[in-house]
Amino acid sequence: MPGRLHGKIALITGAAGGIGSAIVRRFLAEGASIVANDLSRNVESVVAEAVGDVGGRAVAHVANHSNEREVAGMMRGVRESLGGLDILVNNAFAAFNDIEIAELEESDWDRTLDACLKGPFLCTKHAVPLMKERHGGSIVSISSVNALRAVSETAYTAAKGGLISMMRLVAADYAEWNIRSNVICPGTISTSASMDYWEQFPAGFEALRQMYPLGRIGEPDDIADYVLFLASDESRWVTGTVHTVDGGLMGGTKLGVV
Repeated sequence: MPGRLHGKIALITGAAGGIGSAIVRRFLAEGASIVANDLSRNVESVVAEAVGDVGGRAVAHVANHSNEREVAGMMRGVRESLGGLDILVNNAFAAFNDIEIAELEESDWDRTLDACLKGPFLCTKHAVPLMKERHGGSIVSISSVNALRAVSETAYTAAKGGLISMMRLVAADYAEWNIRSNVICPGTISTSASMDYWEQFPAGFEALRQMYPLGRIGEPDDIADYVLFLASDESRWVTGTVHTVDGGLMGGTKLGVV
């Protein structure tokens, strides 16, 4: 039985990270052909391992998704190697020394917005013409619950909030071409990077875990499964929406849990 993305061509940014690599594996398992992008050459081993385990067709592309020349070259490569583009997942992000606004350096603000907002802008800009050629497409962008409530991380929060507004506008602008645009706002996700941080603060991590009504923080597959839904034809009447995938965090916490 064909997979849910059979015959689809997808570009995934930030594919070397925990969420990105989970999306790569999920898409391969569902029949998509993939270009997996990351700034790190680790993406090459991620792709090789995923294809070895799952099968399918995937190409690693090392490029800076916030550099327009490199993005344009990557999109040309997508067309030449795979024939076009049906799905874009704006997953890549970064936060540099991201603290409260009075202490935040301008250079860290700029680098964070480049990674979290400029990158999705450039990738979407150059993806839309390819999707028009194929008479439609799905753009899934990964924001954060930080965009929905005041948590911390000034530049990251601002960029993720801007991402929601930008992708809603994309949904409105390109609906007539059957190009859909939706946003996911994850809660805390267990990746190697996040766990390296929280291992230093076990009490803080336990307090964080208790904030989630479902009793745990998320796993990369929790996000990959939802990305799959929004990328597939199962969500064909869904566009311009924001989806919290957060174990109930934004719904509220139990009495006595801060």
